[in-house]
Amino acid sequence: MAKNPLSHFDKDGRPHMVDVSAKPTTARKAIARGAVTMNPATLDIVLAGDVKKGDVRTIAELAGIMGAKQTSTLIPLCHPLPLSSVKLQIRTETDLPGLVVEAATKTTGQTGVEMEALTAVSVACLTIYDMLKAVDKNMVIGDICLIEKTGGKSGDWRRAETSR
Repeated sequence: MAKNPLSHFDKDGRPHMVDVSAKPTTARKAIARGAVTMNPATLDIVLAGDVKKGDVRTIAELAGIMGAKQTSTLIPLCHPLPLSSVKLQIRTETDLPGLVVEAATKTTGQTGVEMEALTAVSVACLTIYDMLKAVDKNMVIGDICLIEKTGGKSGDWRRAETSR
């Protein structure tokens, strides 16, 4: 059988958690981004603070942080990581119209924190949807992607196009 380039599968094609015990401990950072596109009237409700469930941005930021901390329980082959920092920022984008979510995660460890940043963004976007679905079921969650990562064997990486 040919060597499988995907590290989460063994030589027989069976899934396994990658052994990172021989990897050096390094500082790691990841930034991810996503967006929730909504009706302009829905965005107006958010900006006016008229959402009955509470402050959409604050609650979504908290949910994103909580989501990042649960990544290894949600994604089967992720290592549990001691996160040293999770920061979320949610900004208004009138051109969408909607909200753009950005998460930055940090750790010092033997594996990266990209999945934690992506999970934080995903959970924050889902929370925004949940909080606003009573007024706008047409919202779209999208554009979730890794923006950059630092540290580790593969080195630093940054997405070439970062229009949002």
